[in-house]
Amino acid sequence: MDKLVSAAFSSLYPEKDVVFDAEIKYSRAFSGFNAKVIFSRTKMEFRLSHKWKEMSDDLKIGLIQSLLNKVHKTKIKTMEIELYEIFTKKLSSYSEVNKSDPVLEESFKRVNEEYFHGMIMQPNLEWSGDNLRTLGTYDHSTDTIRITKVLEPEPALLDYVMYHEMLHKKLKYKESGSRTIHHPKEFRRQEALYKVADIEKKLKEFLRKRRLPWFLR
Repeated sequence: MDKLVSAAFSSLYPEKDVVFDAEIKYSRAFSGFNAKVIFSRTKMEFRLSHKWKEMSDDLKIGLIQSLLNKVHKTKIKTMEIELYEIFTKKLSSYSEVNKSDPVLEESFKRVNEEYFHGMIMQPNLEWSGDNLRTLGTYDHSTDTIRITKVLEPEPALLDYVMYHEMLHKKLKYKESGSRTIHHPKEFRRQEALYKVADIEKKLKEFLRKRRLPWFLR
């Protein structure tokens, strides 16, 4: 049993005995400070980004406890979890910004000036390939917005997806027990402030046409 996992479990569930083996593995396969847990009835393997190696034990315990909450479907708060949550919400300010693209950068600037008074710091900006299922993502751990390249020739639709991801950067996310809420009420309220009429309808129509077989176009 890894000593950090043992300490995390005992602090989170002081009334329970540890009945499983556990280990921590550090990997360069994760971006930023991402992590996950793989588990069975008798063993847990915590896979952490290599960046966690140099972090304090308290932060690692908070991360492990957050993962344990998800595994056991509990909503327990500890001092270490609160420390971990503060750290993760500030990760974007520690991330190196060195990736961009001229089309994405112009979209970011347009949206930033129109909706955020130019106050959002530019993150890493990348295309995510020709992906129709996931139009855009924001990775807090690396401060990176990724948007599907199928929107490159559609600046109006691109700007709307950019706005959505910039809201994620601005508002972070909300913790509710063992759940992480990425679209709380405040997010939905601000998303509804987008000024282009019927933009979601236009986006859905564009995607519908892209999914049709070529001979039905």
